Amino acid sequence: MTPFIKHLNPLYFWDVNFLILDKKKSKRLIIERIITLGNLNEIKLLINNYGRDEVIRTICKINYLDPKTLNFFSLFFKIPKKKFKCYIRKQSIPLHWNY
Repeated sequence: MTPFIKHLNPLYFWDVNFLILDKKKSKRLIIERIITLGNLNEIKLLINNYGRDEVIRTICKINYLDPKTLNFFSLFFKIPKKKFKCYIRKQSIPLHWNY
């Protein structure tokens, strides 16, 4: 286990064996869990370990983010929402009823 992994909260990885998480192989899982469940210190830890560009690239490829998380990272990284896969997918799914 790398020092980076040791700084993460194991509760975020309740469904996987935390002791065998690999920084490279589990990159998408780690980034997704930290951006949805973590705090600002953990987000800074992500950026320090993976680099800003890699974190942005990975976040933009995630299939689902709740609206608050999407809005936060859109503002945090100054990225238009249209660059996020989850935003594009949401817009392409027609609603059954218009309220």
